Amino acid sequence: MKNIRWDERKNEWLKQNRGVGFEQVAVLFEQGQVLEVMDHPDQRKYPRQKMAIVEIDEYACLVPYVDDEEGVFLKTIIPSRKATKKYLRRGK
Repeated sequence: MKNIRWDERKNEWLKQNRGVGFEQVAVLFEQGQVLEVMDHPDQRKYPRQKMAIVEIDEYACLVPYVDDEEGVFLKTIIPSRKATKKYLRRGK
């Protein structure tokens, strides 16, 4: 498993403002509990970035990240109503 890194100030902000932290995402990555991985939709603005979709507290979150020779660098965590509907509420 690659080294998973993040900005600690961003992590504190996410915990205070969104109630979720990178530690939770890192555990999901390590356990292979990622719903989907895709290229970031805006490759012109965010080249080399990928987007992971993970489930946290029954809600789908988008996690943009960079995967390079040093490991995985998590950028942010974005709760997504649209992804929750697509990945977690099929058939409901």
